[in-house]
Amino acid sequence: MVVPMKMPDQYIIQRGKKLAFLLRHDRSYSFDAHGWREVSDLMKNHGYTMEELEEIVATNNKQRYEFSEDKSRIRARQGHSVHVDVELEEKMPPDTLYHGTAKAFLDSILEKGIIKGNRLYVHLSSTKETATNVGKRHGEPVVLAIDAKKMAEDGHRFFLSRNGVWLTDYIDVKYISST
Repeated sequence: MVVPMKMPDQYIIQRGKKLAFLLRHDRSYSFDAHGWREVSDLMKNHGYTMEELEEIVATNNKQRYEFSEDKSRIRARQGHSVHVDVELEEKMPPDTLYHGTAKAFLDSILEKGIIKGNRLYVHLSSTKETATNVGKRHGEPVVLAIDAKKMAEDGHRFFLSRNGVWLTDYIDVKYISST
């Protein structure tokens, strides 16, 4: 029996970052309506192997990616700047959700609210810990509490991605407080 060799973690992280771009932001590719990309395209045109893709999907700590049942296609579960429908489920959120950001962005958020920027949705977490980790990626982390219950009562829609990320269009300042 041949035991597959484990790829170095740093290599997989770098390949995963490139994959994130290719599955969420690559405007040169014609995604299908639901955000699927052909695995054969990634192998032929971007140098991925099936083993790499499987390891990235299996080990991504945020479970960002998923294969189609037959593994012929792959997609990101959320975070797109290209317009696709990743078949999000609309759900009633918990009373409070959290948004992790960097301290450098706090003044802008407290003035304008939380905007989606180039993405299709604002991303929210169900725990302070996850939000803190998100904020750390951008600098000194700040976690904001979002009154999701009040937002829902006021008619705002929430979606839950398959990997547990809450999504909405925009968060007005009146729903934001510090934790």
